[in-house]
Amino acid sequence: MEYCPCGSEKPYENCCEPMISGRQAAGTAEALLRSRYSAFVKNQIQYIVDTIHPEKRKGFDVQSIEKWAGESQWLRLEILDTEAGGEKDSDGKVEFIAHYIENGKETEHHERAQFKKADDRWYFFDGSAPTAAPFVRPTPKIGRNDPCPCGSGKKFKKCCSA
Repeated sequence: MEYCPCGSEKPYENCCEPMISGRQAAGTAEALLRSRYSAFVKNQIQYIVDTIHPEKRKGFDVQSIEKWAGESQWLRLEILDTEAGGEKDSDGKVEFIAHYIENGKETEHHERAQFKKADDRWYFFDGSAPTAAPFVRPTPKIGRNDPCPCGSGKKFKKCCSA
């Protein structure tokens, strides 16, 4: 038995293969994302093209994607978050990391993918790098010339910061 590359721990023939072969449509945005990842692993690039939203297909470089998919060693898919994208929704977002080896170097593709339905089918619409949450200091910053918070009476630069 061959497990599905998408990481579902289901047999490929019962998971992503029915979608990639066209026998079944993806029921959710996450299912489409998983099947698209599996299509990259299996180098089924036509499925990748067919599951791009019709508004976004113009200018898609099939040859470079086919080359990249074929030359990469796909390691695993990690789903980080999903927002909407259920069977009754019309759009959804899935944040994921695809782990792979390219040119001998382990690489991660981290994306927040947007999906939309058209004619009651899920399609990949767009993707972007997730924005990092800004760092928020839990306490006020202590300046070099501020009194040391330990209570010594010395400047911070001459006491605990030294």
